[in-house]
Amino acid sequence: MSDRVLGGVGLALAVFYAWAATIIPEPFSSDAIGPDGFPMIIAAILGVSSIYFVLKPDPEPQWPSLNRLAEIGFALLVMFAYAQVLPVLGFVFATVIITAYLTWRLGARPLTAIFNGVGTSVGLFVLFELIFGLSLADGPLGF
Repeated sequence: MSDRVLGGVGLALAVFYAWAATIIPEPFSSDAIGPDGFPMIIAAILGVSSIYFVLKPDPEPQWPSLNRLAEIGFALLVMFAYAQVLPVLGFVFATVIITAYLTWRLGARPLTAIFNGVGTSVGLFVLFELIFGLSLADGPLGF
């Protein structure tokens, strides 16, 4: 039953997310997909994934222990903090920090987590800023 509840909540969130994307105002000059393109893709993926949970739930899902749930909650707080420091530190530095932290919490060694954070941050910067031409948050060094 918990998988179906998760799927229902996810489906409702996907519908809300898609609706919210449709009310984003169109700027005078925008990129090829427009401001609602990426949120619509995320809403579609979330919707399809949620439908799967509703239609094919696990017979007996195993919930994480209380300390694991607390760790998941703390990871959500870290992601919220990421959104807050993104305009201050810029995309590259903020993404290095959050990716390294989350990778470390998933079991990587600290040095490996740092390399992963740097690689992910630089890779995403090159993909979105340089290849797709999307504007990302500039940091104190201009990138």
